[in-house]
Amino acid sequence: MAGCAVQGGCPSDYIAVAVSVIAVILLLARSTLPFLVHKIPRTKSSDFWILIIQVVASFNLLFSMVMGINFLKIKKRHWWQSCYIWAVWLEGPLGFGLLLSCRIVQAFQLYHIFVKRRLPPMKSYILLPLILSPWIVGASFIHMKKPLNPRCHLRGQWVIPVVCLHALYIAALAVATWSVQHIKFQFNEFKDLLQGIIVSATSIGVWIVAYIMNEIHENTEWLQVVSRFLLLVMASIFVHAFFSLSISRPLLSQMSLRRREKREFETMGMALRIPDSGLLLQRRATPEIDHNDPLDRLLLNKRFRQSFMAFADSCLAGESVHFYEEVHELGKIPVDDTVRRVYMARHIIENYIVAGGAMEVNISHRSRQEILGTLDLAHPDLFNNAVNELLQLMKVNLGKDYWSSTFFMKYKEELQSQADGHELMERVIGWDISQLSSIHGVDDPFGQEPPSKGSVTF
Repeated sequence: MAGCAVQGGCPSDYIAVAVSVIAVILLLARSTLPFLVHKIPRTKSSDFWILIIQVVASFNLLFSMVMGINFLKIKKRHWWQSCYIWAVWLEGPLGFGLLLSCRIVQAFQLYHIFVKRRLPPMKSYILLPLILSPWIVGASFIHMKKPLNPRCHLRGQWVIPVVCLHALYIAALAVATWSVQHIKFQFNEFKDLLQGIIVSATSIGVWIVAYIMNEIHENTEWLQVVSRFLLLVMASIFVHAFFSLSISRPLLSQMSLRRREKREFETMGMALRIPDSGLLLQRRATPEIDHNDPLDRLLLNKRFRQSFMAFADSCLAGESVHFYEEVHELGKIPVDDTVRRVYMARHIIENYIVAGGAMEVNISHRSRQEILGTLDLAHPDLFNNAVNELLQLMKVNLGKDYWSSTFFMKYKEELQSQADGHELMERVIGWDISQLSSIHGVDDPFGQEPPSKGSVTF
């Protein structure tokens, strides 16, 4: 025990390392399976990269603890084995600090989008380094003062500031989460944040106790072994649970494999339960299409819109029609239902308006900036100018060719078959009514007078 307590390699150390390896494997599995199993496309949005950074930060935290706290019997002979690389930089700013900073950025985005109802004023790639800067400053200061001993332990007077820095970020995340607690989220964002705080606070509470014991009681061998074990195990539980509770978003949840719904949603409109979203229910005959009608009026017909969309997709120019479809779905949400309108508007902006979006549409810079700089994401006229511009483009680029395409011919055949079906149904119904009205006497058991006694009917 005496040797392994100082040099590492105790049985409990190997158990803790095994737990951390399992946590990393589960972490990598949860981050890659959505792409391999569910074929989720990789997006360029900040949400995707923030989740990727969380994976990297989690790995840095666990690996730096294994290398910096003598879990394994590794002699430090090279400069890259320095305590200041592993225990200061990778474990601090690039580990725990980066992980909590990503979570705070997510809470900041939720606050501005759903409370302020506008896009965050600061990009994530700018905000994240700013939130992380106290860790960078602290790590630089420790690196200059060099208070670590050869076993990578801090002196007593340095322990309290380091612990306070950890607690500060937990408190900041709690405050950011509380600021959105009154919003009725559709997809459990607040619940995920709250669970993240509970898990992190509990894990960090135990972790801090173990950290203090490990740093202060350096000469108590059994306490070194126990505290070292708790440090790595609690950190492993923390990173896995924290990542598993990643803030989810419908259709765009890149990491979580949890099934909150028994059914899968193909569109944001279906996920938000917009009436008739994604459905094609025709309870009455579809009116004839007049070529002279404006395109915006024709696109109000769902069957025509889907036919026109299929044609546009075949021409590799379907973004405009898909955008029109999404905005049309947005219009079905009541104006006073601001939360669902914000969800839908945010989805449209990230997919169609933001530069580099999955289906970026060709609109003027002025219209794009009006949308991105809006002060109200739930405004009913938010996308009107963009829709008008795209309608003009569709008329010029797609309108004329559609009428001579096989897609329109197929659409006409569907209309004709539907009209024939309705006509046949009307004939059947009319025949049934005429048959019922022609029933008399013995043919009508309900209209027949009861026979008198002794009478016989032949």
